[in-house]
Amino acid sequence: MHFEKIHNKGQARLFQNNFLESLTKTRPWVIYIMYIPLSAWMLYHSYAAFGWSLGFIAGLFLLAFFSWTLFEYFAHRYLFHYEATSTLGQRIVYIFHGNHHEYPRDRMRLFMPPVPSIILAAVIFSLIYGLSALFTGNGDYAFVYFPGFLMGYLAYVSMHYAIHAYPPPRMLKSLWRNHHLHHYKYPEKGFGVSSVFWDKVFRTEPREEIQS
Repeated sequence: MHFEKIHNKGQARLFQNNFLESLTKTRPWVIYIMYIPLSAWMLYHSYAAFGWSLGFIAGLFLLAFFSWTLFEYFAHRYLFHYEATSTLGQRIVYIFHGNHHEYPRDRMRLFMPPVPSIILAAVIFSLIYGLSALFTGNGDYAFVYFPGFLMGYLAYVSMHYAIHAYPPPRMLKSLWRNHHLHHYKYPEKGFGVSSVFWDKVFRTEPREEIQS
């Protein structure tokens, strides 16, 4: 995903229609108030309704939380950076991710906006519920796994926002470095955002420093 010029100011215009354009932007607090209460309710429901122990709920939640990092890596590498050949495909890739590479500091598009986010969340919950029912005979595990996965997403997207909006804290410089190299030098490397672990595993970690 290469652009002749990367703009560190301004934002892309994705739709001529003003209403559709407004649906492509959001602020972090909007997403937080959508998903944090929902996740809290699901976890409470799992404890109150299913009789599972706090240890079991915590274990499944953490498994889901960390499984997000693998999903994040593959989604970023193979979906967001899909090399479309058709005009329509290229347009879709640009809307979902290409505009972010052209305007990486557009803070209004660092979180997925509510409408596509809700649709995708519903699809993912349905898949988790279906897989849980298929392999265990009980879809209830989705009420713990989905919040863990969702919190993994919120951790990722919050980290992504911070990387583009703020200077790096000392302990997290490797994450900032990895992602900035991905944007400004090696778009074919550095697909992990919340973690560099999978870039190391799959040998896609950028190794050079950005030249100032």
